Amino acid sequence: MSIPDYMQCAEDHQTVLVVVQPVGIVPEDEFFRIYKRIASINQVSIRDSQRLLYIRYRHHYPPENNEWGDFQTHRKVVGLIAVTTCSSAKEWPQTSERFHGQKEVFGPTLYDSRLLVFGLQGEIAEQTRTDVAFYPSYDKCEDVEKRVEDFVESIFIVLESKRLDRATDKSGDKIPLLCVPFEKKDFVGLDTDSRHYKKRCQGRMRKHVGDLCLQAGMLQDALVHYHMAVELLRSVNDFLWLGAALEGLCSASVIYHYPGGTAGKSGGRKPSVSQAADAGKRHRPGAQEVLIDPGALTTNGISADTSSEIGRAKNCLSPEDIIEKYKEAISYYGKYKNAGVIELEACVKAVRVLAIQKRAMEASEFLQNAVYINLGQLSEEEKIQRYSILSELYDLIGFHRKSAFFKRVAAMQCVAPTIAEPGWRACYKLLLETLPGYSLSLDPKDFCKGTHRGWAAVQMRLLHELVYASRRMGNPGLSVRHLSFLLQTMLDFLSDQEKKEVTQSLENYTSKCPGGMEVIALPDGLKLPPVPFSKLPIVKSVKLLNLPVSLRPRKLKGLLGQNMATKSPFIYSPIIIHNRGEERCKKIDFQWVQGDVCEVQLMVYNPMPFELRVENMGLLTSGVEFESLPAALSLPAESGLYPVTLVGVPRTAGNITVNGYHTSVFGVMSDCMLDGLPGVKTSGCVVEVVPALPRLQLSTSLPRSANSRQPSSGEEPSSSVSVQLFNGESQQLLVTLENIGSEPLETLEVTSKMVNTKEKVFGEFLSWDLEGALSQLPLKPGQTVVLTVDIKVKLDFSGQENLLQDLNDDGISVTGLPISSPLRQVLKPRSENKPMGTESGKPDYNQVKMLEAVLHFKYSGGQGQVEGYYRELSLGVHVDVEPSVFFTRVSTLPATSTRQCHLLLDVFNATEHELTVSARNNQDVVLHASECQRMAIQVDKFDLESLPEPDEERFRFASPRQLEEERQLVQGCRINGELHLVWSIPSLRRTGEASVEGVLNQLVLEHLQLAPLQWDVVVNGKPCDCNIIAECSVGDMVPLEVRLTNRSKNAVGPFSLNIIPFQDYQNGVHNYELQDVVTFIGSNTFYIDTVKPTEDCNCAGALLFLYAGDFYLNIKFQDDSSCGRDLPLAWFCLPNVHVKAVDSPF
Repeated sequence: MSIPDYMQCAEDHQTVLVVVQPVGIVPEDEFFRIYKRIASINQVSIRDSQRLLYIRYRHHYPPENNEWGDFQTHRKVVGLIAVTTCSSAKEWPQTSERFHGQKEVFGPTLYDSRLLVFGLQGEIAEQTRTDVAFYPSYDKCEDVEKRVEDFVESIFIVLESKRLDRATDKSGDKIPLLCVPFEKKDFVGLDTDSRHYKKRCQGRMRKHVGDLCLQAGMLQDALVHYHMAVELLRSVNDFLWLGAALEGLCSASVIYHYPGGTAGKSGGRKPSVSQAADAGKRHRPGAQEVLIDPGALTTNGISADTSSEIGRAKNCLSPEDIIEKYKEAISYYGKYKNAGVIELEACVKAVRVLAIQKRAMEASEFLQNAVYINLGQLSEEEKIQRYSILSELYDLIGFHRKSAFFKRVAAMQCVAPTIAEPGWRACYKLLLETLPGYSLSLDPKDFCKGTHRGWAAVQMRLLHELVYASRRMGNPGLSVRHLSFLLQTMLDFLSDQEKKEVTQSLENYTSKCPGGMEVIALPDGLKLPPVPFSKLPIVKSVKLLNLPVSLRPRKLKGLLGQNMATKSPFIYSPIIIHNRGEERCKKIDFQWVQGDVCEVQLMVYNPMPFELRVENMGLLTSGVEFESLPAALSLPAESGLYPVTLVGVPRTAGNITVNGYHTSVFGVMSDCMLDGLPGVKTSGCVVEVVPALPRLQLSTSLPRSANSRQPSSGEEPSSSVSVQLFNGESQQLLVTLENIGSEPLETLEVTSKMVNTKEKVFGEFLSWDLEGALSQLPLKPGQTVVLTVDIKVKLDFSGQENLLQDLNDDGISVTGLPISSPLRQVLKPRSENKPMGTESGKPDYNQVKMLEAVLHFKYSGGQGQVEGYYRELSLGVHVDVEPSVFFTRVSTLPATSTRQCHLLLDVFNATEHELTVSARNNQDVVLHASECQRMAIQVDKFDLESLPEPDEERFRFASPRQLEEERQLVQGCRINGELHLVWSIPSLRRTGEASVEGVLNQLVLEHLQLAPLQWDVVVNGKPCDCNIIAECSVGDMVPLEVRLTNRSKNAVGPFSLNIIPFQDYQNGVHNYELQDVVTFIGSNTFYIDTVKPTEDCNCAGALLFLYAGDFYLNIKFQDDSSCGRDLPLAWFCLPNVHVKAVDSPF
């Protein structure tokens, strides 16, 4: 026997072998359909008995194996079922002859046979025969199973008769010697009468009867016979048959201990009734356990009635003894070269038993022995079968890597050089089956979890073999998939040279068949998942970038509550289950805009030892319609972290989720999902896309700043302009706004804010008129609007303490007073040895100051405006302010009029150029570089009490000092507006304003303030003030009128005024003795009653000049009320009256 049955198991010893074969030409599919129906009758309950007969069907069985039927009866073909197709009566004789020829092949051992004829109808089909069944077709054969059951019962009858015949033979005849085929020549010439020979015959027969009992369902009787056979055969050293007896004993014990069988799930069987009863005896309390005395057996047999014997379970081997007996039997088989198949099958049976007992190490010893059993010259198909079975058995005992090894050997055997037509498909299929044994999966997701499992070198070798096998199969798509898998999962274990070779091979394959992300389905149902190249390049972090500041959408404050209504007011809630995995799904706190380019930054690096070219790299998103704009990049060898920005445009509004990215590397398209990249850091991948908004582009008439400074607010302006101005100078800035978006611009607001300055700015730094721009709205895409912004710098013009020394009248030239004024004089220049600068020698008055402001353009339009969103464009304005002029001292001098005074300004030229300063109705003052002069400006006094008070809302929480400073600022602004101080630098053709705001102190303001009590004197119908001279004729009555206007908040008076005339000789001598020169018509004293606020009071009198000359009237004030004494003296400044009396012409 040279063909082993690797599927045998211990319980097969109790089966009878039936061969089902086709006769003549039978369609293969029809034959196997009938074969499956026949094979379904694998056990039959015998009538009038509790026994079961087990049947083992084979559709192919080598006749030489049948010759070993006496050695082990389960190897003997006892039944034959032939299936044939016969369409006419003419074919029937030939079909019947073929059937008889088939029976002759197994003739000596057959108990019974059947012929199933399909397609024959007529007289022949109507004949009633027990060994032939006729059916009109393969579809109309309902009673096939019933006929098979009848056939099995007939086999049982023959089997039972043979058992009884052998077991009860007491005739004293000689027992025949049962032999295996190779023993027959060895027993020629032996003495058949010797005791040794008879014991050999008895032992072999006892073993044979044990086999028949086991097949007939009499397990206990079989155990008794096997025990007796072992004793007899051991005594005569008949090792081959002793091994068979021990194996039979093991098989019977296995059947007893494991009623479900040892062949696994597919070969499992239901326990029989008798087996269930025996199992009950095993565990029955108090059951007698008495071993049957082998002496109870007769010389030629055993008692026919064994039912009285009890405790038969003692004849059954324990699970441990079963293995020991298997080892002993196999060792006996090993003594015979021709028993290699028997030895191999015994090893397989023992392994199956040990697998149930979970004794893997001992099972591996049996398998190791099976590997080295020499079966002679085996065909390639037999070798493949042998290695495959060894692989399955190793897998059965949990030796998965060993199983994979033999499976791979079987795969290599399929394409051995000795095979004319290598079976690459079978090789590929077997290689796939080895993957689990080497801890290898074709799903790349399994390699993202924890550390690497398995031997990488072996795994790479196996993957290379899969690539080669798939290529030889003519399936380049499979080759690309396996090679991609090798590169992705084994990248860390490949040397630099191997990386180059693998990538070159991959590029060669993909040039013919590009790799993609589709699932490859194999014919056997296995599906190969896609292999994304998540390591080419390796992505370490993914960050969704906010839009530039100028493009970010902002929500109107009134609508913010709509989005926050669902948020919890609690910082932490114990009900919420926090999960780190949710970080990737959390929503980011900024928004993207429909139709605008959005960016996602990836930090990647190239692990390859050569330059990596990545093509068609773009984003994978969901939630909204998204247009990805792919990029191509080239990463240097082992580049380290490298930033890559992927861009795209959302086409609809909603929530967008960035799921991953796609690439094309080495011709393989990959979709890399972030969920499959456990090492990737991300701050969230879900962002809201708001409806489309207009987009403005800004350009200016002034040059852009080379280095824009970061404002204190933290938001960098979209752009910035820079300009250099002198203090007080103005500049126009033209801002052009172009709508470069796809939505119309419908609303526009402009605001400004000062930043990064500690300087006090007077007036409006930036001003504009928005009406003209608003009149052009809505602004369609592509249209522009121009806005004019006035930049006016007006800082403090006051000089610093260390700028100049205190200036006295002898060190300054004064300009601006009338030539006739005693104050108009040329004074001595300032001493040159007086220091002007700081210790470093650099004058600190040349210090350039900086002003920065941001213009905010708030605009909206389109659907985004409907949803309450807008955008804000900012323009930074940076001005370097150089000093122009300083006012080092400010003072006042009284003028000839009570309603006027002289404002004295010490003006210093802080520039390096000649500078001219001018004021309203005043001479220009020319100042050289670093020169200081005093200019006097005659100004009307101001009614500062009528100025508006500071805003109560703005200064609600201000201190009294702050309120006073604000009042002074308002007063200074009023005064400065009347002065119209202007400077100009002719050489530069630049001009600007000079401001006294912030320069005027409280004392100067008081001198410039118009007194609340206004006194007006009218002589001869002409008001007398300043340098006005009232003329009259000698001898004429000159009317004199004094008017008091009360501008204060309280009533004043009563008062009395005393008018005294005098003459001024211009040498410091005043003559008041004018009783003979000037006389009053009436009293020289005027009385003024109480004057209420906003009311006035007039007093009238008359003078008579008797001589010609220049006369002055001194009006003295007398207070006749107690409250009047508390009023300041400045309220009672009455003008001096100059009257010129001339002789009347005749």
